[in-house]
Amino acid sequence: MSASVPPRLVALSDLHVAHPENRTIISELRPESEGDWLLLAGDVGELSEDIEWVLGTLSERFATVVWTPGNHELWTRRADPVRLRGEERYLFLVEMCRRLGVITPEDPYPVWVGPGGAVTIAPVFLLYDYSFRPDGALTKEQGLAIAYQTGIVCSDERLLHPDPYPSREAWCWARVEATVRRLAARDPALPVVFVSHYPLVREPTRVLRYPQFAQWCGTTRTHDWHVRFNAAAVVYGHLHIPRVTWHDGVRFEEVSIGYPREWQRRDRRPGVPRQILPAPAAGS
Repeated sequence: MSASVPPRLVALSDLHVAHPENRTIISELRPESEGDWLLLAGDVGELSEDIEWVLGTLSERFATVVWTPGNHELWTRRADPVRLRGEERYLFLVEMCRRLGVITPEDPYPVWVGPGGAVTIAPVFLLYDYSFRPDGALTKEQGLAIAYQTGIVCSDERLLHPDPYPSREAWCWARVEATVRRLAARDPALPVVFVSHYPLVREPTRVLRYPQFAQWCGTTRTHDWHVRFNAAAVVYGHLHIPRVTWHDGVRFEEVSIGYPREWQRRDRRPGVPRQILPAPAAGS
């Protein structure tokens, strides 16, 4: 780490440190500059002790860590001594982050200042509402029926509880409404870097091997946020397909590490944070 290197805004998601190979990656992760900020777009782990280890370890190394939950952090597992469900589990994790000095979606949006100017960092926790339906499905029920018929069903259906909301989509809609109010109150002069576990638009899900899984990947209610709120970039994960796409001139960065069986097939070294700002040169 060098003090002479300009500070960067870098991002990772889907660390899944229950896998020993991934835990090793995180234990060896270091910033390039003492001023680097790290954006974590969810799924750092599943058990509360693993989540605390990741956030505590990385918050000691990076100047600032910003986290938003994925679906795995919100699972209620039998092996986890923390038996909280739904919103109570989420708020437990928020308090854990605050104790460790990690910024969450419940905190004031921080402003990152680096080469190129200032941007608002907006970690958003939104979930999904089954509106990314498979072809031929007109309702949530039809979409889920297709998923169950083909055997492609997200484990959220068993492990992610929406309490006290009546459904996951109701929780999603409440989060969307609350987040819109937060975004409307930000400084409109600054561009936004979104940090979300799920893509804000459906297009990135079109490359999924099993398209019926898309219904657990976001909501159509955020389809214009990258334009509406002047996004400089959108950081997300969940799909385990790390890549860069462009939508309406805005850069979308899928920054997941994924499972060892996935990253071991790739040429690139796993666990290298993606540079978000300063914007990397084309092709880098």
